[in-house]
Amino acid sequence: MLSDELKATIQSVYREFLASRELAPRHGQKLMIANIANTLANIRVDNHGVRLHLNSDSVSTSSELKNNKKLTNDKQVSEKQPVDNPHLCIVEAGTGTGKTVAYLLAAIPIAQALNKKLVVSTATIALQEQIVQKDLPEVKNNTSLSFNFSLAKGRGRYLCLSKLDRILMHNDAEIDLTQSFLADDSAPVDDQAITVYNSMVDALSAGKWDGDRDSWEHEIDPNVWAPVTTNHRECTGRRCSNVNSCSFFKARDAIDKYDLIVANHDLVLADLALGGGAILPKPEDTIYIFDEGHHLPDKALNHFAYHTRVAATSKWLDQSHKALSSMLGDISGAGNVDHYAEQLPSLFLDAKQSLERIYPQCQQLMDEQFSNENSSNNFGTNGFNRDTKRYRFEQGIPPAEFISSAEILTQKFDRLNTVLTNVANEIQEAMEDGYCAVPKVDLETWFPVVGNWQSRSEANFSLWKSYDIPGASSISKTIPTARWITLVEFAGTIDFEVCSSPILAASTLRYRLWEECYGAVITSATLTALGRYDRFMMRAGTTADQHYSIMPSPFDFTRATLQVPKFSVEANKAHEHTENIVEYLPDLLEEQKGSLVLFSSRKQMEEVFYQLRQSVRDKILMQGELSKQAMLVEHKKIINAGNASVLFGLASFAEGVDLPGDYCSHVIIAKLPFAVPDDPIEASLAEWIEAKGGNAFMDITVPDAAMKLVQACGRLLRKETDSGKITILDKRIITKRYGKLLLSCLPGYRVELGN
Repeated sequence: MLSDELKATIQSVYREFLASRELAPRHGQKLMIANIANTLANIRVDNHGVRLHLNSDSVSTSSELKNNKKLTNDKQVSEKQPVDNPHLCIVEAGTGTGKTVAYLLAAIPIAQALNKKLVVSTATIALQEQIVQKDLPEVKNNTSLSFNFSLAKGRGRYLCLSKLDRILMHNDAEIDLTQSFLADDSAPVDDQAITVYNSMVDALSAGKWDGDRDSWEHEIDPNVWAPVTTNHRECTGRRCSNVNSCSFFKARDAIDKYDLIVANHDLVLADLALGGGAILPKPEDTIYIFDEGHHLPDKALNHFAYHTRVAATSKWLDQSHKALSSMLGDISGAGNVDHYAEQLPSLFLDAKQSLERIYPQCQQLMDEQFSNENSSNNFGTNGFNRDTKRYRFEQGIPPAEFISSAEILTQKFDRLNTVLTNVANEIQEAMEDGYCAVPKVDLETWFPVVGNWQSRSEANFSLWKSYDIPGASSISKTIPTARWITLVEFAGTIDFEVCSSPILAASTLRYRLWEECYGAVITSATLTALGRYDRFMMRAGTTADQHYSIMPSPFDFTRATLQVPKFSVEANKAHEHTENIVEYLPDLLEEQKGSLVLFSSRKQMEEVFYQLRQSVRDKILMQGELSKQAMLVEHKKIINAGNASVLFGLASFAEGVDLPGDYCSHVIIAKLPFAVPDDPIEASLAEWIEAKGGNAFMDITVPDAAMKLVQACGRLLRKETDSGKITILDKRIITKRYGKLLLSCLPGYRVELGN
């Protein structure tokens, strides 16, 4: 229950913050603080502070549910978990609400009162840096709240001293064996990389660097960084000789000392995949705040998707087979390593031969569909996409022969993974055995190699198991899995990447996150679609009995004009639409200082750019020529000098770009942001909706477009004093029936529609 004392504390720190910053209270911000406080403070718990899961028949704690629940990644659990004890606060709060301050001022006092940890998670580095470098220091310095905070990162952001030592001390013979899953064609360690590594040693020795990739004075090329970082499979953990100097473990050990931890969605999901509490605090002891929460479902899909390249994996198996003799030459006699390692040659060979049999099946599927001249659309008769060279299995169900091969591969990689796990365990035990005759340095050298083999075999096992679907019916009764093959061409060679992914992350998030955490706040400027939370609930797995709200914006949206010019044409007439933009865009840009032109496809963006006259092109910064950040810096520099500048951008410029005032007084949207129908996950989702009797266009495509349109239009007004124009150059928003729905979801701009 939100006690009077706690309520007074929150109100007091809010007044302190406003007074210190000389700010006026904002209605939406006050409402958001109240909603979050009421949700989190009223969570019902047992005598030990564990959140209760309530229903009419029984009362259970989250730990009891966890012990009794079978979790699946690709199967939707049909039963709805009764809640009656809401612990999630889902808040849509647009630009200008001051949502970061709102959730911090509400959640910090409550987390302290409940003795819970607070984890603030973002989707982008930019917001993460803003919270750590600006928002949290401002809250701490301008209120009486006493708390400490830290930024949490995964192993991949930290230097592995053991790997660095091996690279600099020895020949690089094993480097190719420890590449990441799909990095088979990565460049080997070269002289330039060695120079960087020596600089790292010097900086570490002088105390000028802490081993954090993000604190290195220059940006580090991914190919240079990959060989000197690690993952949980390759890391020897507390057994490592360098553990006392390890940057990752220093940071991890310090986590428990902090009240508030800033992370990103990927790290939170990775922690949950490891069981929770492996890197971050335990979910049941944590209140999460997911800022940029609309990204969370897609991030979750990425974490529970599987993929492997057939030829590359076959090559890796062959290389690993050849390396076995070297490994045994170094660590033979360590525990039972010899016993298990003698089984590996045949296991590597069996898996390789099975992969070689599935390669022609992939080739046949591609060849048959590519040669089918009667295809009526991009996905052809059986899901082949000509533009992306991708073949999607209809309803996620491969041919019987492919399923049979997948079953065999599942068995092969399961056995291989089991034996590799045993080898890794034996090496670990040998490292702890003070009487082991094998030098610890040799054990530490080979453990990450075996760990990489284990990770890769485990990934292949998961992928092929997701294809092992005996008895599959033509129409799935549960939410299906998307399955597809992508043709990959590199350096004159052809490979096939076999992929699978759940089409929704709802059950994964529900049972691994929402049911496990003590409480959570999910917020973003765009969580609703067409004014409803249905889309978010379907994708994120939140139930209807949680707390949902939409905060009123402080902006006067009549300061912006939304126009659809008379000369605009329907964007589905591709050639005519491009020519129309080329003809009229210069006039739209003529009087503007800063403009942002948003395209739905790179192809059209480049066609428009190269057809414009040179005097117009000279004002344009086009995505792809510079990094996003460099473009924004250059754009602001030009505007500050009193000149006009135009940004040409794709979807990544339609959200998260902050260009207040003269930096952007005109947003031009070339085309309504309907998803391009070549994503296999979205195509499979649409197929499933249609199979259930729904309308995929109205149920998925239009709501998705509505949310993206709101995001794109939201690039204009970034401060209460901003004004300007939004121009949509796609007449379908007037001529099509769904256009009224899209217009209705936009804020109260002054609307001028051409006839």
